[in-house]
Amino acid sequence: MDPYLGLTTICLGVTCGRVIYKYFMQNADDDDVSDVQTSDNSVIVRVANRLKEVYEGKTYVGLRIPDPDTGLQQNIDIVLVTQREVVVMSVKNLSENVSINKDGSWICTGEGQQGAIVHPDPVAEVKKQASILESYLERRGIAPQEGRLSYKVILPNPNLRLFSSNLPEVITYDQLVQLKPEHHKLNYILGTAPSWDRLELEGNRFIWGEFLGFKGKQEDILDLRDIKRSKVSRLITKKKTSFVVRILSYPRDLRNEGASDSERKKVMVKSDVKVLFRPENSTKVHKFKLPSILSLSLSP
Repeated sequence: MDPYLGLTTICLGVTCGRVIYKYFMQNADDDDVSDVQTSDNSVIVRVANRLKEVYEGKTYVGLRIPDPDTGLQQNIDIVLVTQREVVVMSVKNLSENVSINKDGSWICTGEGQQGAIVHPDPVAEVKKQASILESYLERRGIAPQEGRLSYKVILPNPNLRLFSSNLPEVITYDQLVQLKPEHHKLNYILGTAPSWDRLELEGNRFIWGEFLGFKGKQEDILDLRDIKRSKVSRLITKKKTSFVVRILSYPRDLRNEGASDSERKKVMVKSDVKVLFRPENSTKVHKFKLPSILSLSLSP
């Protein structure tokens, strides 16, 4: 059994009753719900959506996991499930100045507060939550591999000041907003890595090498002067007539997966214009007529 598919099924079952309960509560006549409760719950949902976007996984919010040691249910704010790991997360929507005691408890102080407020060690709390979830999964037939289940404390409030930097299990507001989707990082790194220019010819033929420019009459290649690797990532040629070729050039923009029609530049050039291209492991410069070229990809 796929452990992650099993976890998905289990978590959906646990949350089903809570969703139905919330539905009826939202449609009840009694609206006497504290602003603090709704505010904290809204923050948890926003954090869960952010984590789902960044890590391309599934998030389960507001779980109540049975704890056989106490006979009670353990509240868990967020469980993040990715292909690589399961992370139990506790969201602390604190907005005060926070310092850490030697015993791990957090001392919160701030304007408008009557003295300091002491919170039990949030890291120890979420570690216990992770242990309870792991035990619950094992009882349901799933044993997460060693190192696959971890825990974090999320501090999403930008007004919080945490006077400690040695807390690897804690993610602050600044760290949260700086998280980037992993596939975007990968695309950026690979998209900016050195590579050969790639020429695609008719007949499903590909040539790697170096694009050197265009050759033709000055007036015929004037509109091609902006097609350079610093500005263009790819161009496609389409035969318009026997004497004219249409070129679509795609701007180099690594922030987006593709360019819109408004961003693509279209030009018409004579079909006898040639592309100068030096193939890989060759010192000879070859000339390819535009009608024989399907596309040209330019390395950054």
